[in-house]
Amino acid sequence: MNRNDEYSNDPSDTSSRHFIQQIIDDDLKEGRVQGEIVVRFPPEPNGYLHIGHGVRPIWVNFALAEEYGGRCHLRFDDTNPETEDMAYVKAIEEDIRWLGYDWGEHRYFASDYFEKLYELALRLIEDGNAYVDSLSEDEIREYRGTVTETGTNSPHRDRSTDENRALFRKMRTGEFPDGSHVLRAKIDMSSPNMLMRDPVLYRIKHASHYRRANDFPIYPLYDFAHPLSDAIENITHSLCSLEFEVHRPLYDWLVDRLFDSPRPHQYEFARFNLEYTVLSKRKLLQLVEEELVSGWDDPRMPTLAGFRRRGVTAESIRAFSHTIGIAKSDTRVDISMLEYAIRDDLNTRAPRVMCVLRPLKVVLSNFPEAGEPEWIDAPYWPHDIPKEGSRPVPLTREIYIERDDFMEYPSKKFHRLAPGTEVRLRYGYIIRCDAVIHDEDGEIVELSCTYDPDTKSGTGSSSRRVKGTIHWVSASEGIPIHVRLYDRLFTVANPDDTEEGKTFKDYLNPNSLQELHSSIVEPSVSSAKPGDRFQFERQGYFYVDPVDSTPDHPVFNQTIPLKDTWKKVKEPSRPAKSALNNDPPAQENVAHDPLEGLSSEVAARVKEMSERYQLSMNDSALLGADDAWFDYFVRAAEGGHPGAVANWLIHEMRPAVGDENPAETSVSATQVASLIDLLVKKTISSRIAKNVFTEMLDSGLDPDVVIEKMDLAQISDPDAIDALVDTVLTEHPDRVEAYRNGKTGLIGFFVGQLMSKTNGKANPQVARESFERKLSEDSS
Repeated sequence: MNRNDEYSNDPSDTSSRHFIQQIIDDDLKEGRVQGEIVVRFPPEPNGYLHIGHGVRPIWVNFALAEEYGGRCHLRFDDTNPETEDMAYVKAIEEDIRWLGYDWGEHRYFASDYFEKLYELALRLIEDGNAYVDSLSEDEIREYRGTVTETGTNSPHRDRSTDENRALFRKMRTGEFPDGSHVLRAKIDMSSPNMLMRDPVLYRIKHASHYRRANDFPIYPLYDFAHPLSDAIENITHSLCSLEFEVHRPLYDWLVDRLFDSPRPHQYEFARFNLEYTVLSKRKLLQLVEEELVSGWDDPRMPTLAGFRRRGVTAESIRAFSHTIGIAKSDTRVDISMLEYAIRDDLNTRAPRVMCVLRPLKVVLSNFPEAGEPEWIDAPYWPHDIPKEGSRPVPLTREIYIERDDFMEYPSKKFHRLAPGTEVRLRYGYIIRCDAVIHDEDGEIVELSCTYDPDTKSGTGSSSRRVKGTIHWVSASEGIPIHVRLYDRLFTVANPDDTEEGKTFKDYLNPNSLQELHSSIVEPSVSSAKPGDRFQFERQGYFYVDPVDSTPDHPVFNQTIPLKDTWKKVKEPSRPAKSALNNDPPAQENVAHDPLEGLSSEVAARVKEMSERYQLSMNDSALLGADDAWFDYFVRAAEGGHPGAVANWLIHEMRPAVGDENPAETSVSATQVASLIDLLVKKTISSRIAKNVFTEMLDSGLDPDVVIEKMDLAQISDPDAIDALVDTVLTEHPDRVEAYRNGKTGLIGFFVGQLMSKTNGKANPQVARESFERKLSEDSS
């Protein structure tokens, strides 16, 4: 079943609701939450929102608030004075409003809670749950221990309550220099979760805050301010990205000691990475500061400001969010899914006009030399879009065509203009090329053509047919414009996965921006304003730049080309709407058939493929629409596990080989089948499988040979794992007893001990299952 089919607006259908909806449903049903559902979106005002860390949490939180009739707070977690600025606050607010969401009166700042947070920290001291530590940062790190060694108590851990209170108050009044003291929670220096080994809650930082100026020389750390701000605002469900899962015990520890029930609970969902870009704030900042892009709103950037300036609509971003949904494990998303959502939205939004990007002059020698142009009525919309409207397009003796639409020495499959051949001018006449004029350097500068006046489009006056139709613009009536062609920012799908000696910047696409200063557009565009959108026929979607355009000098940014020039595999169609539909009523998302646009023969093949191999229709279309990938899949699936094979081909192999025919790579379908079999049988982990596959692409070796060569063999045999588990449990009877008494978080400690014994070669999933089974059996 397609992942997006899991979403539903019917609360009674629990099988079709994602895990966060089910949690909220259960909380309401069992009475754990009474009253309205309150969630929040808590950005740090230290950068611009991008499609990774911004869009998904905004969409999830605001949509859930609407679905349950609750509210979503916008809270700026501004506890780091050195990186935050009001300009980022304004930019984030603009981005959220642009996406179509509003927080109403519920805008908050963690910095407004500084006094309250300080009082709560004093309570921890009074209750013996916090102390002032005078170790240096390096000493704190050393005392914390490692993942295999427990920590050591600080020599200041047993300071009296009075001394801790006095020191903390002096920290507050600014009597100590930076780094001299910190406030730490008193939890457990032997905890298997290193974040629970007396984490730092406050540090001294004599820095001016963008809102509070120099009011506070001490600042709470995020792990302290975040849960307590949730509790202060009566948040019911605190939704975080997956990396905060390990922080949840500290979240619970703080809230349980400082607030009564009902109190907030934290839940995590996965982040996603997008192909051909980076989503790290640090790396994006590098691109800006090193002027590798023009700024945070550069249309090549994955920021919402960049998408907006490129001409992408909020509706297409929301549609993309619906498509990828939410999950519990991090994923890498095929960028074609985003590009599809953008094209699908602009298709019904952008009127069609003609623009020649790289002009080549054509003289129609038998067209009248003097007099008015012939005005041709051309529709703004194709027949399959229920919109009306047309514009007059002038045909003159001299016109421009696209330089790529002419070839002096054409290949056999070239069906556009060439010496002695004919093509049709879009909406106009059939023309024939009679002569080619070159300059002194041999460059083609002009074509001499004749037109057939009896072949005008739409008149039915001629039965003559030609294979090619090209767009054109009048040389005398056309308008010169400045065009920016944008492409993917990086040349590889995963620029974070760098080769030795390289950085992500080594994979920047040198052709990600092309500036064209001699493009010509038809005169109907003369009244275009910044923010207007058009489809340049046969080219792509374009947007009048709102920053650099002037009335005399319009700049058109290419939003996206009409076709994916990177991959020949058909783009996935957008599935049906999800339950988290927070779009305005007028912007209804319509489900599209993945078979749309396929020939009847290919569509039948995709359907049969879906039924035979039990694949989603989208996955079947991704593989079945291309002959090479279909054949390769069928051969690989002969080894069994067709679902796993399809998943690997779509998400691992296809991004790795790009346009290359899979059968022509160094990895055969049989080798892929062998690799998948090892993965499904848990002989190797998914991480090892990816490493093995990379080596297979380079060497062509079988997976078994690669595993042996790279010493990657994994211990997955249940009996062998059980024996190792018994050893670990025998060596740590105190931890076993603690686990039985409710400290189930120790499961991570046990698995870690086993992994250490095997130098990381044990299958962690099999090990965890064995530990859970044995600990359950022993305690029952």
